[in-house]
Amino acid sequence: MTVSPLWHYDGVTAVRRNVLVRADGTGFHLEEPDSGWAGVPVQWADLTVIGAEKGRSAYGHRTLAGWRMGFSGEPPAEIAAHLPRAKRYGRWIDRFGFWPAAGAFTLVAGLVVWGAAEAPGVIAPLIPQSWENRMGDAMVGDFGGRVCHTPAGDAALRALVRRVDPRGEAREVALANIPLVNAVTLPGGRIILFDGLVQQAGSADEVAGVLGHELGHVRHRDTMAGLVRQLGLSVVLGGFGGNGGSYLNGVLSLSYGRDAESAADAVAIDQMRDAAISPAGTAAFFARMGGKGEAARAEQAMTWLSSHPLSTARRKRFEQAIRPGAAYRPALDRAQWTALRSACASDPLVAKAWGRDF
Repeated sequence: MTVSPLWHYDGVTAVRRNVLVRADGTGFHLEEPDSGWAGVPVQWADLTVIGAEKGRSAYGHRTLAGWRMGFSGEPPAEIAAHLPRAKRYGRWIDRFGFWPAAGAFTLVAGLVVWGAAEAPGVIAPLIPQSWENRMGDAMVGDFGGRVCHTPAGDAALRALVRRVDPRGEAREVALANIPLVNAVTLPGGRIILFDGLVQQAGSADEVAGVLGHELGHVRHRDTMAGLVRQLGLSVVLGGFGGNGGSYLNGVLSLSYGRDAESAADAVAIDQMRDAAISPAGTAAFFARMGGKGEAARAEQAMTWLSSHPLSTARRKRFEQAIRPGAAYRPALDRAQWTALRSACASDPLVAKAWGRDF
């Protein structure tokens, strides 16, 4: 088969030749009839695409430096079938096509995002409890000098914990002299109530609801899952060596996710039901903190920790958990509630501690 004409540089001289192609199955050679010049045999498989646009194309050789041939028009049909195709996107995208490749990429990206979101929840339960406990113990050190203790206040807090957590799932519940409307669950089953929360609460029932919610995070090990998601497994594991206190800010800024928050609310409602504590107090707490309006105020910026968005839906859930005619009892009696609220102010060792670092 002879095809003409096309241009060619042999890579040895700078002469541009107008040549013919003489094909013979798996390869071809070029020749210039006017001068009698003939090129070396070339295999079709050795051709590479230099450039290909509509009406023009150029090809090189895999091993012959400077070797070039090209068509000023479309290659004839009898030779076009042997020429390599230009790679528009690159490798496997050209092989399978743009849209199939785009679909595959979207699927893989979705799996990666899903894995990043779900993997921490799978990994966290596999972390030895002893390691998590050591990390939480180290973090408690960052609250040094702020944990409030009075005989009556400690007794009231223990009474509240016995009501909400009768099985002792939380390793420790403490009250810290920090004037923020907050509570935090540390690794290892430690719950810290902030005095600002106790002072803003209208009753011990409201604090019981918050404590029950934090107990849900303890039960589901949400703090560890959040730390793995936020900091990475290797960083979290590095904290078990005794430096876990440096990760306290990470815990304070954790966002557990809607499902985890909903599951923690469910634990709070169950624990309060079993303890005969009315969920009406927690609903009232949500109403004050998050706004009671059904539209514009349904999602306000005020939060009990940035990780606990207060919403109308959450308030309604606690309201719907109220059982008409149930024999509810206050979470604490009047004297106990007074002792808990005055614990930080009555402890001279922590009365001004929060102002040093927070």
